[in-house]
Formats: sequence, structure tokens, C-alpha cells
Amino acid sequence: MNLFTSIFTAERLERPAILFEHRTISYAELRAETLRVAALLSAHGIAPGDRVAMLLADSPEFIAAFVAVIFLGGVAVPVNLALRREEQLFILNDCGARVAIVEASIAPALFENAKAPAGLTSLIVVSRVAEQLPEIAGVRVQDFAAADEDVATSAALSYGRAADTDRDAFILYTSGSTGEPKGAVHTEAHIFYTNETYCREVLKLEVADRLFSSSRLPFAYGLGNAFTFPLLNGCTAILCREKPAPEVIAQVFENYRPTIFFGVPVVYRMLLERFGTGARHGSSLPGSSHAGGTLNTSSLRLCISAGEALPAHLGQAWEDTFGVQVLDGIGSTEMLHMFMSNHDGELRYGSSGRLLAGYDARLLDHEGRDVPSAAAGNLWIRGGSAASRYWQRTEVSAQTFVDDWVRTGDLYRCDGEGFWWHMGRSDDCFKASGQWVSPIEVEGVLLRSDSVRSAAVVEGRDASGLSCVCAFLVPAGDCDPHLAETNARALCETALPRFKQPRRYIFVAELPYTATGKLQRFKLREQLRSDLP
Repeated sequence: MNLFTSIFTAERLERPAILFEHRTISYAELRAETLRVAALLSAHGIAPGDRVAMLLADSPEFIAAFVAVIFLGGVAVPVNLALRREEQLFILNDCGARVAIVEASIAPALFENAKAPAGLTSLIVVSRVAEQLPEIAGVRVQDFAAADEDVATSAALSYGRAADTDRDAFILYTSGSTGEPKGAVHTEAHIFYTNETYCREVLKLEVADRLFSSSRLPFAYGLGNAFTFPLLNGCTAILCREKPAPEVIAQVFENYRPTIFFGVPVVYRMLLERFGTGARHGSSLPGSSHAGGTLNTSSLRLCISAGEALPAHLGQAWEDTFGVQVLDGIGSTEMLHMFMSNHDGELRYGSSGRLLAGYDARLLDHEGRDVPSAAAGNLWIRGGSAASRYWQRTEVSAQTFVDDWVRTGDLYRCDGEGFWWHMGRSDDCFKASGQWVSPIEVEGVLLRSDSVRSAAVVEGRDASGLSCVCAFLVPAGDCDPHLAETNARALCETALPRFKQPRRYIFVAELPYTATGKLQRFKLREQLRSDLP
């Protein structure tokens, strides 16, 4: 079995596979489109092992292209449209893409001055309105829709039936929360493993389920949420090209009635701020309206959060306001999807839940020794969905992938009931007054203040140049920063030991996040360094 044959089984061909821009696309229609794209790629000479970059919106074209590339033995490389042009070109060059499938809306800017990455021979353009194709020296340019359905289809089918699910199939680039993106190399077998573990154990999908993810398809989290999980189980994926702003999400809820929603903490916060009057204190009712809008959550049976730890107060506020649990969990690009999660009816807000069946975990101290029971340590994970390596990053791969274990870079502790608690990024932890400080612990205290909307803690320096806790705060509403700092200081004095209390407070309009909603602490550290005399 491979991805193509597993998705397009005979008994589900007439079911709805995708809901997209007021269209219902059946499994049979998606199968036909996938074969057409496979023929198109064959005509462009794609051979086993060739990388095909995909700069596409969340759309049927993305899914058809992804499956078709793997079907032909190529390696699919999804690229986030929200990245800067320089970052997109970096990935195209880094992976050595031979073919790129690109939205027409970004193609001119991406390849301005008629330049193309070395090794790129073909550009296939997805035009959603009448647009002129770009001209690029030395590159064959073709419209995505202009393909002969019969060309090489039989060859594609022949290869697909014999495909090896353990070969390189796709590369997912990390979102850059710690700096330069790296490409985690995955196989089809990893997709099936996440389906048999997280999807089976936590989501427990039914045929009538409709899944919608605010996290996009180029990311490991979104790829499972809105593509492999629904389609491998005969369910329906809801896709949206627009940026998932609160109003867009509300419209999707109203039009398509999802049963499972996937988001990151910052998305849940924005939805509560936009639609949940008094949500911080749980005073609203399910489906409440705010500022002239309504979030209709009546179709939802589950909400899922990942990307970074969901603060306990935020998860509880969502459930109190909209009447739906939020199951927080942790996964990574390297592990493809979740390896820990809360479960329906058994959750602890503030925790990442329990370790999933099929995965092993261990906690090590900074010297590589196992930590005592209930103590915090660096999290290492082992399971059948782990990437084989980073693409062309031998040294970094050796640091992350060690004897079947994957170093996550996260600091965790496990309590006596088997619930895992995120203590921050291992690389983000630092010593103040000679003792280790976990930023996420300090942030959890700061977020209890009604004067604080969001908070981020990093290592700073005091007037003497010594390490200290530095807090970046976004004040709530129109709260005066001076008052917000006074309230935050008072709260920290009562809830934290002295060495963990922030000594510096810096107020900003917004915190820096990646496209997947992960806090980019390194940018805050860079800001502090640039402020030094």
C-alpha cells in the first residue's frame, strides 16, 4: 500500500474528499486530478529522487500535487507562502528542486529579474484568474491546468503500485523558531505511522467528520490535520486559501460546519479576543458574539492545539466560552506529528497530556544523564515517524538524531499520573543567580495578570552585566504599561522565587511568531543585544 492506493479505495470514491471555496470535490474527482498531475510531472521528466518544490495555497492542487510527486517516486517539498522571498529561494536552492509548482500570484515576485535557482528546469504555474505566465531564462514554464491526461499515466500507475514506502518521499522545512530552516526528510511509512498512532488514539475519526486546520499544509501539523488524517480515513478535509484571520475562521465554521478544529495557542487567543466577550473569566456562553461577529462552534466535537504549549487559562477560557475541550499536545517537524496528547474526557490544561502508544520518551539533564523521577529534563523521543535526517546537514543531523532517538530541544517533566508538562525550550533555559530558569514557567505567572495579553521571557543582562530574567509584555487592551508592569511585578513577587522574577520589563505591540504560531525567542534575544551600548 502507498499513499495513492490508501486514499483512493473503491468504496469511498463517491464520498466528499474536500470542501473548498463552495465546491465539493469527491474522492473520484481528486483521484482523476492526481493522475492528471502525475502525467504532467512525467512529461516534465520527473524521475525517482527528484525534488519538486510546492509553493501552493491550501487547495486541492496542493494535495493532488503532493500525492502525484510521491506516486512518481519524487520527493515533495512544500514551501510556506508566508515566508519571505529570500527564505523561499533559500529552500528552493537548499533542496535542489528540479521542478517548482507555484501559485501565479507569487511567481513574478519570486523569480524577479528572470532569475531561477540553480538546477530548476521547470516551473508549473497554478493560475486562479487569467494571468500571464512569467518568462524565466533556461526554465520551461507551463500552466498547471494545461496537461494531457493520457501522457505517461500508465507509467505513473506502474510505478505507483511498486513504490517503496521507506524511501525519501517528502521534506518538511522547520519553521525557523531557532534560526535557519532545516529540511526534515520523511517517508510514506511515517505518514501511516502517525495515522495509526495519534489519529487512531486521539481523534478517533468517523466517516462524517470534517476537519479544518488553521495551520497550513506545508507544516507537519497542518499536513496531518487537513490532508493525511481525513483522506486516509475516508473523511472530509476543509481547505481555505485565505490567511486564517478570526473573521475567516468564523466564516469557515459557518459555511462548512467542521467537527474538528486544529489551531495553535495564538489562534485560540485571537478568536477569544474577537468573539468571546469576557472569555478570560469564562462569562460568555457557547456561540457568543462580540464586536458584531459570531463564532458558531455548534458543529465541533473536538478542538486541538499544538505548536507551543497552550497556557492553562487559555484552554479553560475556550472551553468555558464555547463549550468544547481543547486537547493540547506536542509534536515536531522531525517526528511529523504528535507524540504526546491530552485525550477527550481526560485532560489537564497546561499539560501536553500523555505519551502516545508507539512512542518512547526519556528525560536527560544537561550532562546527558537520566533525571530523577518528576524532575525536569531535556526530552528525547523515539518512534516510527521520526525523520531519517536533515537534508544535507550531516553535522546537525548527528546532534539531533542519535541511535533511533530524536532530541526535541524541549524541557519537560512527567508527573506521577503520567502527564507531561512543558517547561520551555532547552536552548531557551538559562541560569540567573546560578539557578536554572524555565521561561515558560515565568510566562505562566505573568499571563495570570489581567493587565497582560501575552508575554515572553528571555535571558537579559542587568546594569552589572549579570544574567537576569527579562520579560517582553503586550499589555491587555488599553492598559497603561506602567500599571501593567506594577501588577506583573506584584504577581511575580507572590508566585515566584526571587531569582525567577523578571528584573527588566519591555513593552511591545506584538511578539514575534513563526507562521505556525511558535514564539521566536531568538528575535527577542537579538533585540536585547542590539540595544546594548
